[in-house]
Amino acid sequence: MDGGAAYNPRTVEEVFRDFKGRRAGMIKALTTDVEEFYQQCDPEKENLCLYGFPSEQWEVNLPAEEVPPELPEPALGINFARDGMQEKDWLSLVAVHSDAWLLSVAFYFGSRFGFDKADRKRLFNMINELPTIFEVVTGTAKKPTKEKSSVSNHSSNKSKSNSKVQRVAETQTKYSKAVESKDEDEEVLEEEDDEEHGDTLCGACGENYAADEFWICCDICEKWFHGKCVKITPARAEHIKQYKCPSCSNKRARP
Repeated sequence: MDGGAAYNPRTVEEVFRDFKGRRAGMIKALTTDVEEFYQQCDPEKENLCLYGFPSEQWEVNLPAEEVPPELPEPALGINFARDGMQEKDWLSLVAVHSDAWLLSVAFYFGSRFGFDKADRKRLFNMINELPTIFEVVTGTAKKPTKEKSSVSNHSSNKSKSNSKVQRVAETQTKYSKAVESKDEDEEVLEEEDDEEHGDTLCGACGENYAADEFWICCDICEKWFHGKCVKITPARAEHIKQYKCPSCSNKRARP
């Protein structure tokens, strides 16, 4: 089931890398792969668990048979509550239990390989910099408003640059100074844009905004996504009038 016996991270950095991989897999199950995850959690089956792997993959399976197990086990029987709750509430519940499981696995490795107080604190601080799975799934992690799009930023840059040139013309300053001033304005605006979007989190993988990556916003839930996470390229986005993320596209009335 889980390669715990064959893969044992021993340093703080290795445990954190293991944590991030498992977390990414579980976020996929609850966001981009939510339809498949929902179908696999059949209440008619036995007790099922959601596992995340260091390879950023996920799996719904029966719990480990060995007692005690090689690693701490995730919440048991997540499938039984599926049809008795609203889907979003059920996914949120699974997300909370998944967060608890990830922490238990990380600190299991810490205890097993003798992390001292400083190591444990450093590991927790590294983990705490990431939004929880619950925050990603429910959309409570920080995100920008839709009005603060790249288009509006571009317009703002252009208008500010034009006003700067007009002021230079009015005071009859040399053209070279106008160009220099315009470049300075654009650099400041770019820095402000990076700071403004620095807390933006991808609704699929939960990672932070990066200025050199293509992002797209869902017109329904207003969550932002890496284009690569939802398989949308800039060229394809040009022809989309209203973008719906995988979760919003898959929503329908449940029996």
